[in-house]
Amino acid sequence: MTPDVPVEGLDVLVYTIPTDQPEADGTIAWSATTMVAVRARAGGAVGLGWTYAAAAAAAVVRDVLADVVRGRDARDVPAAWAAMQQQLRNIGRPGIASCALSAVDVALWDLAARLLDVPLVRLLGRARDAVPVYGSGGFTTYDDATLRSQLGGWVHADGIPRVKIKIGESWGTRTDRDLARVRLARATIGDAAELFVDANGAYSVGQAVRLARPLEDQGVTWFEEPVSSDDLAGLRHVRRRTTADVAAGEYAWSLVEAQRLCAAQAVDCLQADATRCGGYTEWLRIAAVAAAHHLEVSAHCAPALHAPVAGAAPNLRHVEWFHDHVRIEHLLLDGAPAATGGAMVPDLAAPGHGITLAPAAERYRTG
Repeated sequence: MTPDVPVEGLDVLVYTIPTDQPEADGTIAWSATTMVAVRARAGGAVGLGWTYAAAAAAAVVRDVLADVVRGRDARDVPAAWAAMQQQLRNIGRPGIASCALSAVDVALWDLAARLLDVPLVRLLGRARDAVPVYGSGGFTTYDDATLRSQLGGWVHADGIPRVKIKIGESWGTRTDRDLARVRLARATIGDAAELFVDANGAYSVGQAVRLARPLEDQGVTWFEEPVSSDDLAGLRHVRRRTTADVAAGEYAWSLVEAQRLCAAQAVDCLQADATRCGGYTEWLRIAAVAAAHHLEVSAHCAPALHAPVAGAAPNLRHVEWFHDHVRIEHLLLDGAPAATGGAMVPDLAAPGHGITLAPAAERYRTG
């Protein structure tokens, strides 16, 4: 019988990284991003997980989750996940607690793969050689020159054949500028690349329906959160009145919330975020629920973290190559993948996901 390899403990670190310039979408502005990282230790190996959330997530890991996983066999990740899920019941599973759970779960899966000396995508079960990405940024704070530079760089220099910009500026009160920026984006990337838009729930149902036609005229094929992702009936209404695929799901904190989006016929493609929904364990279950509804799944943000789990999903459409997180992951992490020709290739040469905290991360440490 193989002896247990108990989890010895969790280290929790907080990093705050300023944006490279002011950023906003249709409903919020920000000037920095916080990453909460977790290192899980067992048998001389260290697994790394992280989430993009407030520093409060670190307190949840330290005060609520660390004792739950300490002493458990590090290779029994679903059992640890179930125990953490139960422990979170009385403090509330959605939001900060879910982000904390996600970071620990990812760290445990990475640790298990390292202990078994296999690439994480092999442990999860590889479904594809490469993981398609789409360039994502186009913030409403960008001037025209910045927008052209970013989109043109992705399409013409990096070979990414699909890009997304933010619309819904000022809670949907600047639809004139929204459409002008969409036209500029199309002129920049040409007709061969796909153009996506993300309203971050800024529009009313009526606005979103009225905008659907001019967006279609510019060849927009992906309309993300045209209305709030809490408005399932509204999403379904917009979906039935546009040829663009309606997408939502980045704020699904659990399998149950993702299932509701699918059952309501609210989306053409389900988004899921392993840094929010409960880590790799829950992300794979969400992908399976999407498949049961004949839907593809798209990984929201955190591309380096999603590379191995996305590579294990047969019904994956793509991963969001989000400007902020790409920049952060290449600043703070060693081994973060590149998007060559519009796709990431999960690392098969190293155990786990092959990613470690870089020495340069220390300058951004805030907790």
